[in-house]
Amino acid sequence: MNEALQLIKRGSVEVLVEKDLLAKLARSQKSGKPLRIKAGFDPTAPDLHLGHTVVLNKLRQFQELGHTAVFLIGDFTGMIGDPTGKNATRRPLSREEVAANARTYQEQIFKVLDPARTEIVFNSQWMDKMTAADLVGLAARHTVARMLERDDFQQRYREGQPIAIHEFLYPLVQGYDSVALKADVELGGTDQKFNLLVGRQLQEAYGQEPQVVLTLPLLEGLDGVNKMSKSLGNYVGITEPPEEMFGKLMSISDELMWRYYELLSFRPMAEIERFKNEVAQGANPRDIKARLAAEIVTRFHGVAAAKAAEAGFARRFRDGELPETLPEVTVKTRDGALPIANALKEAGLTPSTSDALRQIGQGAVRLDGERVSDKSLALKAGQTCVVQVGKRRAARIRVL
Repeated sequence: MNEALQLIKRGSVEVLVEKDLLAKLARSQKSGKPLRIKAGFDPTAPDLHLGHTVVLNKLRQFQELGHTAVFLIGDFTGMIGDPTGKNATRRPLSREEVAANARTYQEQIFKVLDPARTEIVFNSQWMDKMTAADLVGLAARHTVARMLERDDFQQRYREGQPIAIHEFLYPLVQGYDSVALKADVELGGTDQKFNLLVGRQLQEAYGQEPQVVLTLPLLEGLDGVNKMSKSLGNYVGITEPPEEMFGKLMSISDELMWRYYELLSFRPMAEIERFKNEVAQGANPRDIKARLAAEIVTRFHGVAAAKAAEAGFARRFRDGELPETLPEVTVKTRDGALPIANALKEAGLTPSTSDALRQIGQGAVRLDGERVSDKSLALKAGQTCVVQVGKRRAARIRVL
């Protein structure tokens, strides 16, 4: 039981309530009945990235302890739009957009989860059947005062930013999902804590044993600052080619590397501590980072692909395509984007934008190891990338 608890708590932020979790684990062990571990994902984009796998990895750990992962695809909630952390009403997705994204999620999750211990469910299965009277009854089980306890709602209310009524429905529907599924434990990022606790409260209101809430940290993107997000361009997609995935992971800072080890690696914490000691004693952080990159590429593409990606990356260093250490440069966008030619000039990699365009035309510019051919390419705010011009000039560019 203690070993199971330590595995569950690794990398987590809060367990609410730990004694309840211990009781559920003990009852499961005695009865032989697995716990139902729920995690919900709104299909708001077509691809999953490493930030999503922080929760997926924890689901996998519960599976290894003998429990059932309930992977909930929020095709109904995706059409509402999660207001978490937003300072304006989020655009709801159409049913067609949600359905298309949901199909890709189903294809991708088994790169992490064990299919034999996974249930895939859609919350439209019960929400589409709910009548207007049912929805009013659900809304009656929560108060406006409790809803306004959410930090983002509080801030928007104080600042006079509009809050649409349908945004209040989002936490209620997410919470009702736990009622419909009879979840024993629900996982989510720290930004989801309020919604997860609504699920716990609604289960009690419907006469069920309340779920345990396990919150997990939000993984920083490649820039080391913002939450990993495809819209910010600071992400590593789990379906990206091995070479691109390996190169992106090698571009993270040495400090961020330890955060990725803790949240993404399956290595024992004792081994990660040994790596830290090796670096403190003079080992090259790049070599330790390569072990992390190889582990993650292996997980999604296999051993052979990881070895080939690592060899290709090492060859670029050995052949002088990249210097041993890269200068780090920060550039600022205009309206959230910066043309690649302007970025090269501002980073000091070319003397002018016209020279940058000429270098692109000659095939001399690479972005994260990939040759740039599109002169209209723009870097996005939040993006961090390694840019090369020829064999002598390179920098890690952070875009603000």
